[in-house]
Amino acid sequence: MDNRIYIILFVCKGNSGRSQMAEAFFNFFSKNAKAISAGIEPDKEIHPWTIKLMEEVGIDVKSQKPKKLTEALLKKADMIIVMDSDLIGEILHNFLIKTEKWEIDKLFGKSFKEVRKIRETISKKVKKFGKKISKMSKF
Repeated sequence: MDNRIYIILFVCKGNSGRSQMAEAFFNFFSKNAKAISAGIEPDKEIHPWTIKLMEEVGIDVKSQKPKKLTEALLKKADMIIVMDSDLIGEILHNFLIKTEKWEIDKLFGKSFKEVRKIRETISKKVKKFGKKISKMSKF
């Protein structure tokens, strides 16, 4: 039996909002895989709204830091989720076979209430994705 932990990589532009939420939700829900996240152009810190919104659902992301997407992270990942199709061009061609794109609205310019709705969308997609991969024998 394969006992290794499978890695899911969530990618967005700044790694301070959407992908951090997805990583946190996945790690909260998953029992047999682990999520990491990274950004194409990572911000210096997680957005304060991300911290507050995740606290609202009982998940602490204060210690998380934005990370730069690297080829090493792409290699490490068993599956890659890009948060919107604008980012697919940033994934090296040989990793596209294990890449899925989600259309999650960007947080920039949105109100706190709108970002809360985006958080809920991310939570639902992560739960659905978790169910999908749990049916796969290696997850």
